[in-house]
Formats: sequence, C-alpha cells, structure tokens
Amino acid sequence: MQIIFILKLFLVPSLIGFVTLAGHWWGPKIAGWLSAFPIVTAPILFFIAMEHGKQFAIVAATSTLSAVSAIIIFGIVYAWTALKFNWVISLVVAFLFYALAVFGIVLASPSLSVAAVIGILITFIAPRLFPTVKHVPIIAKPSRYELPLRMGIGAVLVLLVTNFAHHLGAHLSGVLAMFPVMSSVLTVFSHRSAGKEFAIILLKGMQFGWYAFTAFCFTLVSLLNRTSIHAAFLIAITIAVIVQLGSRRLVSNNS
Repeated sequence: MQIIFILKLFLVPSLIGFVTLAGHWWGPKIAGWLSAFPIVTAPILFFIAMEHGKQFAIVAATSTLSAVSAIIIFGIVYAWTALKFNWVISLVVAFLFYALAVFGIVLASPSLSVAAVIGILITFIAPRLFPTVKHVPIIAKPSRYELPLRMGIGAVLVLLVTNFAHHLGAHLSGVLAMFPVMSSVLTVFSHRSAGKEFAIILLKGMQFGWYAFTAFCFTLVSLLNRTSIHAAFLIAITIAVIVQLGSRRLVSNNS
C-alpha cells in the first residue's frame, strides 16, 4: 500500500510535467494531443482497482468512458468563449457546461458499448466544432511556478478521487476520474501566458487523443474479468499507445 501511495504522489504529477514541457518543445497541438492520453485517468483507475477490486473498477472505467463527451464539451465551450472573454469567464462557462453534461451522464448511466460508440462519434465530430484560429501563437515557456503548480493539482486530484472512492461509489468515482484537470490547468495557464489562440489550438489538439482514451477504457473493462488487474492494465495501455500513434496523422492533417 505504501508503494501505491508513492505512485499517487509522483507518477501522475511527473506525467503532467512532461505534457507541460511538450507544449514548450513542440507546440500546443502536440501538447493537447498528448494530454488526452489517459495520463491521469489510467493511474486513478489502477489505484481504484487495486484498492477496491475488479468489479468496482469495471463500473468506474465504464463511467469514465461515458464522461469523454463531457470533457469534449468542456473544451469546445472554452474555445468559443475565449474568443471574446478572458480565462476566468471562459473557465467558469466551460465548467458550467461540463457539470450539466456530467449530470446527464450520471442520470443516463450508459452501458460500455453505448459509451464507446458515443465517445468515438463525438471525438470524430469535435474537431469540426472548434473556432478557426487565424494567428499562429508563440510557443509559451512555463514559468518556474507554473510547472510545480500543475503537477501539484494532478497529485491532489488523484489522492482525492482514490481516497474517497469508497464513499463516492464506483460510478461517480469513474466520472470524476475524467475530471478535466489536464484540460483546465493546461488551458488556463496557456491562455494567460500565450493568448487565446494557443489555448484554442491546444484544446483542439486534445480531441485527436480521445480515440486512444476510448480504446484504453473499452479494452480495460473487457479484460478485467478475464485476466489479472496488472495484465488488463498493461494490455489496455498497449492498445492505447498503438491507437495514439495511429492518430498522430490526424493531428498533422488538421489545423
């Protein structure tokens, strides 16, 4: 259990730190694409599975997959709001629409197959729903305070969701595992430091990464009852990596 606690504190923040630096190295489009990979969600679901068992994790992962549409709505709303307003108003409006989407998901509680189909469809449509960016933004360099803050928020999210999973229940824990911590933190800091164009391109880049996310959740739920927890996660991550690499061309072909 001590090893799991250490992983909670260091694994996810390290991954968030890498994506932050990727925005400086390769630009917002690639950073967004990388951030949609289950960098935060996979460790959260793994910790939940190890601490609460397979059945709990299956329900949680199914709920996580169903929440893909909510986080995509978050990104689209933020992008359009950012065209006219600052990051504070954009974030508030985006979170409001996200909360409404989550409320609908909790009520509907879709099955794994339905959640997967909806996730793929909305991921395919989403890039076409973003505003067009006319100016190429500068590549923002994170400040010395920005990087540790992003990493700290990631650690807090993991600790909160996994530690209170028993009280929240499997369904709500799964939905919260999809909370837009990466989207909100990366976007807000980018919006503040590099402008709305940078933030919009980053958010649009995220949409091409949700294919891998959907593949991860679907594979994980399909395998948890057939093999060990470690094997299920290893295979699911492998499939997600393959799908992520395959979606790289989509990032290059879309502005």
